[in-house]
Amino acid sequence: MNTKDLPAVCGFSPLVPGEEREIEGIFTGDLLSWAMGRAKEGDAWFTVMGNVNAVAVASLADCACIVLCHGARLDEVARQRAEENGVQVLATDLPEFEASLALAKAMGL
Repeated sequence: MNTKDLPAVCGFSPLVPGEEREIEGIFTGDLLSWAMGRAKEGDAWFTVMGNVNAVAVASLADCACIVLCHGARLDEVARQRAEENGVQVLATDLPEFEASLALAKAMGL
């Protein structure tokens, strides 16, 4: 599954375009320190954290993208930092579990 496929396959709305990446796994969680140590390279990260620190963690962990859930918003500073660092950000009104499940099903997991 590729990040460019997420809007069509899962219905996620693109907020910040980024480099096209292959999604290799799924990480779901809102605690940034937990995500920093456990999100893996190529993961789609499902969270409600739409701030600059979340973008930094996604960049450090080399996540394929961030998917903001529950209708969470991306603040302007985070949007700028995501653009600067090539971090793709998408959004959905779905809860994290349901959004993660939609991607897992699409990936055949």
